[in-house]
Amino acid sequence: MARQFFVGGNFKMNGTIKTIQEIIHHLNDAKLDPKTGITHISGVLPSTPQLLNLRDFARQLILRDADRLSSLEVVIAPPALYLLLAREHLRQGIEVAAQNVFNKPNGAFTGEISAEQLKDSGIRWTLTGHSERRVIIGEENDFIASKTEAALAGGLGVILCIGETLEQREANKTIDVVTTQLKAVGEKVKDWSKIVIAYEPVWAIGTGKVASTEQAQEVHAEIRKWLSSTVSKDASANTRIIYGGSVSEKNCRDLAKQADIDGFLVGGASLKPAFVDIINARA
Repeated sequence: MARQFFVGGNFKMNGTIKTIQEIIHHLNDAKLDPKTGITHISGVLPSTPQLLNLRDFARQLILRDADRLSSLEVVIAPPALYLLLAREHLRQGIEVAAQNVFNKPNGAFTGEISAEQLKDSGIRWTLTGHSERRVIIGEENDFIASKTEAALAGGLGVILCIGETLEQREANKTIDVVTTQLKAVGEKVKDWSKIVIAYEPVWAIGTGKVASTEQAQEVHAEIRKWLSSTVSKDASANTRIIYGGSVSEKNCRDLAKQADIDGFLVGGASLKPAFVDIINARA
């Protein structure tokens, strides 16, 4: 079964009540895949479900009803102050993500937000590992891994960001860097079913530069190979790997054609009307 296309919009520290309401209004009125966000699987449970392995039964339902599943998942990540505003006004089928989460469930951690608090507020996703937090805030691989673990334990889906700097790419260390970042998470997390991996070359974020389709596909394929050898073949086949780094309406369709690119994490362009064109890159 094909992996569900995933498009995330990371607003970063941008927006006001007025501008975010305008973005939401535009998304609500946009012509998207009519099945966007639908994950309901129809079917009648057998009379003795306790006799079946529930995981196998769920897979049988998914295979049987594959044509009824959503072909597209859309998530936006506004600043924390506007998470509830976005959740309240967004159309059904588009989810909201936090840009950050802490690795503890509660306590004396001024300024932080826990996975439990996000879930309690109807927020179903969070980002972890974004390069701006790695570089500017100084978050290291082990801390990002612990935040990812906590978010999953708290019932959230995670958009796990990884990527190399220009210096690392020019030194031919791209694969070493991204697999090291993944390995830190793999040491704490065994179930990757609620993780979306976002490959974002740091040198392409907000610079106008973008990895070529060949460069992006090459790294995505290596990430999938790592999942197969380190996590499981099932994780390799089913984990969505999305691309981020100056994605625009001009380059999204070519990128979306690549075998191992399952969507996008969009930065600045998610604040513009053209975000809808990126969402519909496979339409």
